[in-house]
Amino acid sequence: MSGAVEAYRLLIADVYELAGLSRRIGEREAVGEGTTVARWHVLSAVSETPAAVPEIARRLGQVRQGVQRVVDDLVESGDLIRHPNPSNSRSPKVGVTPAGRALLDRLWEVSENSRQVVTSAAELDEYTLQEARSTLRRLTLSLRELESRQNDDRTA
Repeated sequence: MSGAVEAYRLLIADVYELAGLSRRIGEREAVGEGTTVARWHVLSAVSETPAAVPEIARRLGQVRQGVQRVVDDLVESGDLIRHPNPSNSRSPKVGVTPAGRALLDRLWEVSENSRQVVTSAAELDEYTLQEARSTLRRLTLSLRELESRQNDDRTA
């Protein structure tokens, strides 16, 4: 096994651990605002650009049916709104409403202190975190390309 492959394997294990710890802390913070971390994640996923449920599920690494239930709850509570999807009339895009934006802003505000404590304790500055994010985004893009090729091979 090459050094890069081994380093990648260990990085992914660390990412899973980080995500789990972050999710548990986020769940406690979300409960304080009367919501769940699942709702928080969906709101975050569409905070910049509306997306269809399958897109949200892929981005979050969740099953479509679970994300659909959360989206339906968020639409019912007035935090998300459905928009027509020009590329698929059966799968509308959802976007954040002003109420959803206010909830998301409160969640980010509530989590600010714990994020500050974590980054300070780990002695991480903005540049280091941006570099880490850039690395993760490059790996994500590469994995998406691999997945697409594998899907193409199956349908060929």
